[in-house]
Amino acid sequence: MKYLTFGEIMLRLKAPGTERFFQSPCLEATFGGGEANVAVSLANYGQDVSFLTVLPDNAIAKACKAQLASFGVDTERILWGDGRMGIYYLEAGANQLPSKVIYDRAYSAISLAKCGDIDWEKAFEGIDWFHITGITPAISQSCMELSLQSVKEAKKRGITVSCDLNYRKNLWKYGKKASEVMCELAQYVDIAIANEEDVQKSLGITTDVVVESGTLDREKYRVLGSKVLDTYPNMKMIAITLRESHSADWNDWAACLNDGTDFYVSKKYEIRNIVDRVGGGDSFAGGLIYGLNNLENKQAALEFATAASCLKHSISGDFNRVTAEDVKKLMGGDGTGRVQR
Repeated sequence: MKYLTFGEIMLRLKAPGTERFFQSPCLEATFGGGEANVAVSLANYGQDVSFLTVLPDNAIAKACKAQLASFGVDTERILWGDGRMGIYYLEAGANQLPSKVIYDRAYSAISLAKCGDIDWEKAFEGIDWFHITGITPAISQSCMELSLQSVKEAKKRGITVSCDLNYRKNLWKYGKKASEVMCELAQYVDIAIANEEDVQKSLGITTDVVVESGTLDREKYRVLGSKVLDTYPNMKMIAITLRESHSADWNDWAACLNDGTDFYVSKKYEIRNIVDRVGGGDSFAGGLIYGLNNLENKQAALEFATAASCLKHSISGDFNRVTAEDVKKLMGGDGTGRVQR
């Protein structure tokens, strides 16, 4: 099985620890972006995965490419183009103070890329599974056109398509609503991944889920998933993450999966003292893709994805730096955090 993920990777500039921006005169520089995060997770699980994007031809972008390659991600499909590297700034929340993300990605190389710039025949050569998110079509009009083209070209070749709906209200700025674009893109998706807001804002499908209540009614998520599958008959399944947020650094975390016949619910993890929740959804997506292709059944795949994402909350940076063995230990009940000697 060979995987391809497609999207934007950015320079990530984060205030140290839980400081506010420029509380001290420094920012921690790393890299991150939804689809690249998924690629890194899959590579860490020993999978054959490529990442496709467009980057500017400069030293920062080359360092980014080298870091992806260091994880074992195939970077040979990365293209070079005009523009700049996108940036996002992050302030980590704590207790009742929420995390804050500021995007600076206008005129990035991928936002300027247009249909015709990517040779899909070459991009999809040898690929069995293609992953995209709702972030890429939100970046610009041309990225939206490329995103739609990518899923159509994938389906033409019989490639399985997974999509994390990933609604980002701060990105949809070029005149299209998320639902206008994502409702079309979803017609080409085999496996959808989302939270309740993604489903409601990206697909316009609602049920009376109240996330602020502190507890989540699983039955309502079964209904929500069934509505999505009824609307998109070509979609084989949808996984919905269930986050109960008590504060910025104390969340309960679980997920469910609906395949139109059966409804699966994962174990719930209580995560206190969160180190970094950015990339948590991507680590779930990477875990689910791995699990569906390597574990014995859908319940096991869901449990693997939920455990992988639980571990990500303890790791600084966008990338989930864990192995499949790390995840399986947690799945097996070893969540004490005792020193491994």
